[in-house]
Amino acid sequence: MEAYRTPDDRFADLPDFPWPPSYAEVADGDGGTLRMAYVDAGPADGPVALLLHGEPSWSFLYRHVMRVLTEAGIRCVAPDLIGFGRSDKPLGPGDHSYARHVEWTRSLAFEHLDLHGVTLVGQDWGGLLGLRLVAEHPDRFARVVAANTGLPTGDFDMPAVWWLFHDTVARARTLEIGRLVAAGCVRGLADGARAAYDAPFPVEESKAGPRAMPELVPTRPDDPASEANRAAWALLEEWDRPFLVAFSDSDPITGAMAPILERHVPGAHDLDHPTIANAGHFLQEDAGEELGRTIAAFMAATPG
Repeated sequence: MEAYRTPDDRFADLPDFPWPPSYAEVADGDGGTLRMAYVDAGPADGPVALLLHGEPSWSFLYRHVMRVLTEAGIRCVAPDLIGFGRSDKPLGPGDHSYARHVEWTRSLAFEHLDLHGVTLVGQDWGGLLGLRLVAEHPDRFARVVAANTGLPTGDFDMPAVWWLFHDTVARARTLEIGRLVAAGCVRGLADGARAAYDAPFPVEESKAGPRAMPELVPTRPDDPASEANRAAWALLEEWDRPFLVAFSDSDPITGAMAPILERHVPGAHDLDHPTIANAGHFLQEDAGEELGRTIAAFMAATPG
């Protein structure tokens, strides 16, 4: 598997992101390995929050959340998905699959870091991957925070605005990553932050991951990931550990998933689920500190 590795100098002087990267080798699925980057911040003996980003961002997205959580004594592990951030970027669109991304993330979290008692925080693809991990390795997780995400099976159509995003990515000759993130914010995105989202992708061929991810979302019942996602739903419909649904009020892509998660996951029953105001799809950008306080309070109120 041929992969691109972003030069380190592309990540110099990132705004509000002081944490150094760590790295792990994960099997690429073709007999080789890929370097997967992550940030491990906060007290080593603190309760663990696994912060999973989505398309087309990277762990930089969680900087405001991480500042709040680490100050609350929580250990934050924020990976860069393969193909994103400081992680290696397979160059072939066919190198990416839903199953491979689940496996790459599992390998980092459970083989390399051996995390237990985890609080999953998943947004966008962070939930599509993280909820699979919860269902397939329930003994590793203490609780879940689902933030602007879901677990599609292809049995129901995606909203029109998602298809617009899908088609935009598919047709773009030059994929402007920072512009895509800015479009998912309602409070605006500072120039420095926008540049940080562009930083991992200095050449067009390095963007195979962001280009591939919309194609990996199950959109038909016979999608390669549909059966595994249905199996994950079967477990989630019995999940009675705390499950917080922390969505924003201005995300047309995932907004309809909030009541479905609240209704179908037993661990979500009898919880007070917040709606974070004046925030878009990337609520970590629009309201990161508020989301951080919400997560910290939830973890404190539901001891593992």
